[in-house]
Amino acid sequence: MAAKQSGARVRGYESARVRGHEGAKAPAPPHPRTLAPSHPRTALDLDRLLHDHMRLGIVSALAASDGLSFTDLKTALDASDGNLSVHARKLEDAGYVSCAKSFAGRTPRTDYKLTAAGRRALEKYLDHMDAIIKANRKNA
Repeated sequence: MAAKQSGARVRGYESARVRGHEGAKAPAPPHPRTLAPSHPRTALDLDRLLHDHMRLGIVSALAASDGLSFTDLKTALDASDGNLSVHARKLEDAGYVSCAKSFAGRTPRTDYKLTAAGRRALEKYLDHMDAIIKANRKNA
């Protein structure tokens, strides 16, 4: 308890005194973007919005077609209604996909298309992943 009041606890790291080693100092927390200079682009720099497997699946499926209905995406990705709608909304809010709602008779229909910004983001993401893979293969 005293450690929190004295500021000894920083970002989940405790001072050595709190751990019972009087006088010794705990190592400084690592910087999150610290990697070897041979890594031109790190995994930490990936587009976090696309890095989620469901959102990457949505964007990839839409990139391979002119557009898909909610039902088609749900089937292709084996997703629940709620999960798919939440992830599709995040992509829509980011401008990566467009959503058009209509009715086929009395049945509501939701269609999704990949926007130009979404296609650019996917290409950038894939290029970034390719650079990481090549750097790791070269260093292995």
